[in-house]
Amino acid sequence: MLLAIDAGNTNVVFAVHDGAEWRGRWRIATDPDRTSDEYAVWLLTLMQFSGLKPADVNRCVIGTVVPVALYNLRRVCRDWFGAEPLIARSILDWGFDIKVDQPQEVGADRLLNALAAHHHYKGPLIVIDFGTATTFDVVDGDGAYLGGVIAPGINLSIEALHRAAARLPRIGIGRPQSVIGRNTVSAMQSGMFWGYVGMIEGIVARIRGESETPHMKIIATGGLAPLLAEGTTIIERIDPDITLEGLRLLAARNPIPISHKDLL
Repeated sequence: MLLAIDAGNTNVVFAVHDGAEWRGRWRIATDPDRTSDEYAVWLLTLMQFSGLKPADVNRCVIGTVVPVALYNLRRVCRDWFGAEPLIARSILDWGFDIKVDQPQEVGADRLLNALAAHHHYKGPLIVIDFGTATTFDVVDGDGAYLGGVIAPGINLSIEALHRAAARLPRIGIGRPQSVIGRNTVSAMQSGMFWGYVGMIEGIVARIRGESETPHMKIIATGGLAPLLAEGTTIIERIDPDITLEGLRLLAARNPIPISHKDLL
């Protein structure tokens, strides 16, 4: 089985794939100071509840945008699963061209999303990922990665507004009943929700215009994708597992490093 680890700025997601389906997904807050043993105690307990044992895993793949977290995640794979993990990097065989100025600067999650989106939905398309940042990644009809857009994530914007304005409270994101807010909280919720919907529609329109491809498919992922999709018709598909799928596909395309057990 394959253990896929997707380490983002907010959460680290661990998932096990048995070759046919995902057997379990577990999420923990990203903490650069968390040790490999702490990860292992938490993960192995949850795997046990799903009927999985460490011996079931013989391959590991890691995608991370948090470099300082990589050391302990790699140790988890080596020490607890006896496997040397494949690390998602631009130098690997992705099966498509990375047509940007500095391929090594592109976040692993963005390339993983592009890989899985083209595999499952073909192109041309745009993947919108609602994470700590809101990213738009553009893939052409041949699967080539063309670049994209990075904007602040909605929760980051909410926190910044609360911190910068003394009288504005910290709010939760939700779809307001009307655009015109009748109090401070509803006005802030309207600005966040409809502001981001407007950003989504505006950026997608400009990408389509710049690429001269008006029929690009729009795929969304990330925890807030279902909520924001309620406010617009341009999102055609929500795929919560697209980054994990990218890790699975990348592992299938690239030889997994030699088992750590074989090095003993």
